[in-house]
Amino acid sequence: MIRHMNSETKGTLHPITLVTNDIVRIFSELGFEVAIGPEMETEYYNFDALNVPKDHPARDMQDTFWIKNVPQTLLRTQTSGMQIRYMEELLKKEQKPPFAIIVPGKVFRNEATDATHEAQFHQLEGLMVGKDISAANLKAVLLEFLKQLFGADAQIRLRPSFFPFVEPGFEVDVWTGKKWIEILGAGMVHPEVLKKGGIDPLEYSGFAFGIGIERLVMLKYGVTDLRVLFQGDVRLNQF
Repeated sequence: MIRHMNSETKGTLHPITLVTNDIVRIFSELGFEVAIGPEMETEYYNFDALNVPKDHPARDMQDTFWIKNVPQTLLRTQTSGMQIRYMEELLKKEQKPPFAIIVPGKVFRNEATDATHEAQFHQLEGLMVGKDISAANLKAVLLEFLKQLFGADAQIRLRPSFFPFVEPGFEVDVWTGKKWIEILGAGMVHPEVLKKGGIDPLEYSGFAFGIGIERLVMLKYGVTDLRVLFQGDVRLNQF
């Protein structure tokens, strides 16, 4: 899978950077603004404001890196916290939807490392809010994104799923030519999340999605072990 490179080979951008740049370019062309949030986050923005129940297992030490001696503070487990932060900023500026943002960045989860899991990885959150936004808009945006990333023959399907901050929720699969591969979670923004951001859910609706960037890297470049991407192996120059 990895070709040996000689010592004179010049360096290049890391595959995660290459794919992140592609994602940002595609969504920017689709009208999305890039927003950046803090990696050290509060429990409120990471969980509470996103409608995650107090007894949800994701809050446990087994899933979350809590900051010692700093109450209710953690290394973010998802980039979704920027949903609320961005909506709050709009409210402060007395601005209203429509808007569309993507939030690329590193996230952290306290879990065992293997070929498909790491304690740190990269995620991209997407959020679009406006009047009459529907699941059809969600599917159209994601399909266009994947066609640009993987080619015109890309196909996707939405399967019912559950995430506390969306209703209804979906798992999104892409057809690889041989089988369906799950690549992201998505759904219509839960009314309680819109309320927390100061947006009237009776007037506006929206969709959100979260993409694991390493998953896309593995699909695009045929990487079979996630850990390779974090080992500083110069042979990654082949990409």
